[in-house]
Amino acid sequence: MFLAVAAVVIGLPATSRAAQQTLGTSEQVKARPTVLFLCPHGAAKSVLASAYFQRLATERGLNVRVTSAGTEPDPQVAPAVAAHLSRQGYTVPPGAPRKVTQDDVTAADVIVSIGCDLSGLQVPKGKLMNWDEVPSPGQDLGAADQAIRKRVIALIEELARDPRFR
Repeated sequence: MFLAVAAVVIGLPATSRAAQQTLGTSEQVKARPTVLFLCPHGAAKSVLASAYFQRLATERGLNVRVTSAGTEPDPQVAPAVAAHLSRQGYTVPPGAPRKVTQDDVTAADVIVSIGCDLSGLQVPKGKLMNWDEVPSPGQDLGAADQAIRKRVIALIEELARDPRFR
């Protein structure tokens, strides 16, 4: 794609080239696929999954936007999860967990529901993955962490084979 854009730009005045380069950048940002992680409170499972996914996606060179939310969000990220992520060198998301919106769901290319009731949202077919068997971090953080990491690695491998995510 870069060669095609470069070929179009050659021979244009400098101002037109700058406009073309800006347009190309805008199109690339718009084309960036989104992975949305959801859990009921947006404070533990989706936070862990999005942190692990973001790091692995970056390491694999995937062109993806990662976000997380809750269907009934808590006022803060679970303190045990925040401490767990910090100890491992991950950035804890700033601010309070946010409530998922229909726009979030509509815009996402992949939705990972981790124990959510999504009956109030219209989820397009083919985009939803359910990870409902992930244990509660409040009951067993180690087991939840291990289950989430395993699923995140498998999702990264799957998306790495999809040209939209490279």
